[in-house]
Amino acid sequence: MGIFSVNNNELYIDGISARELIQKFGSPLYVYSEKIIKEKFYKLKKSITYKNTNILYAMKANSNFQILKMLAREGCGIDAVSIEEIEIALKAGFKPEKILFTGINLSIEDMKRAVKKGVMLNLGSLMQLKFYGEYFPNTKVSIRINPDFGSGHHDHVVTGGRSSKFGIFISKDDRKYVEEINRICKKYNITIAGIHAHIGSGIRDEEKFIKLSEIILDIAKEFNDLEFIDIGGGIGIPYRDNEEEFNIEKFGNDITERMNNFSKEYGKNIKLMLEPGRYIVAEAGILLTTVYDIKETPLYKFVGVDSGFNLLIRPLAYGSFHKIINASNVEDDKEEVVVAGYICESGDVFTRNEEGIEKRAISKIDIGNILAIMNAGAYGFAMSSNYNSRPKPAEVMVYEGKVKLIRRRETIRDLLATQK
Repeated sequence: MGIFSVNNNELYIDGISARELIQKFGSPLYVYSEKIIKEKFYKLKKSITYKNTNILYAMKANSNFQILKMLAREGCGIDAVSIEEIEIALKAGFKPEKILFTGINLSIEDMKRAVKKGVMLNLGSLMQLKFYGEYFPNTKVSIRINPDFGSGHHDHVVTGGRSSKFGIFISKDDRKYVEEINRICKKYNITIAGIHAHIGSGIRDEEKFIKLSEIILDIAKEFNDLEFIDIGGGIGIPYRDNEEEFNIEKFGNDITERMNNFSKEYGKNIKLMLEPGRYIVAEAGILLTTVYDIKETPLYKFVGVDSGFNLLIRPLAYGSFHKIINASNVEDDKEEVVVAGYICESGDVFTRNEEGIEKRAISKIDIGNILAIMNAGAYGFAMSSNYNSRPKPAEVMVYEGKVKLIRRRETIRDLLATQK
């Protein structure tokens, strides 16, 4: 179980029991492992031996300030998708030149703020490129392309292909917009410094990224002054026990080979950038929640907990699977239950699939038990809300038997602060 262990039938996270964490910081509670975050970052970094490589963390996955500061110290960069993310990243210690701003539907004000801070924009439409040129002639910019190819764990997270809103459509067989890009660039004396594509999220098939790299490297030959190629993010993790891990070693070797070959053909050592988010933080995060109710219908035994889709929306939004462990009774006989949240919505159920509610085999549960919802470090707290006027929970970081509060729990005063 890696940093997870069982002692006296209780779940321990890097040497600290879930019970101790709840007693000290309250329930519900987000817990992150510093060790796992660092291990995942360095595993990816070491897999790619192409010398000119930058890893940009997709901070939309989890923007906790202390996690960002840690990654900045490790030499990571940032994939930002809003001007607010840029502001936070800069305060966390990331240099402007290590941030790429891939916004969508950007206002001129957002563009101005990013440029003023020295952050390169990555634009995904001809219209946005034209606006940029009007305000910032004689500068460099990156463009996001839609390579007519997408993938992901759910339709909602596929970001490439003919039904996607993202990127300028330039495919292997359709280059009609290349001429328009060059026309705009010539008019405003803009240099295309980077080519970027992102096909989706939660991808565990390494071959999808190889296919993308081949497409984007072929398109890159259309531009003469490139400084970098960005193949996006979206590397998935195995949420279910029977799912295979992403083959990070093969991915690294294949990408390295292709970048070496491309750089020789292009005539200079082009920088490679990639933007993992989920891969780095998902497995490091756990949502701890306490059981307050148990009841039965002719169909299900419902276990009611003190958290809901306001704190982890992935099961409701995508039918996503998250393994659930009874942290208070790890090794007892299992029973089939449905774990339900405290939000006043029928959809607020953690044990779901894309079709709806599903039973889950979990060790026998009693009132007061602590349940651990696993692999919740990505798109958990980051997508949380105050729906039903529920305060957001605290977040803590554990490392080698020590724990640190990295975000305090909200209170009713926080909710009332905007009600004056």
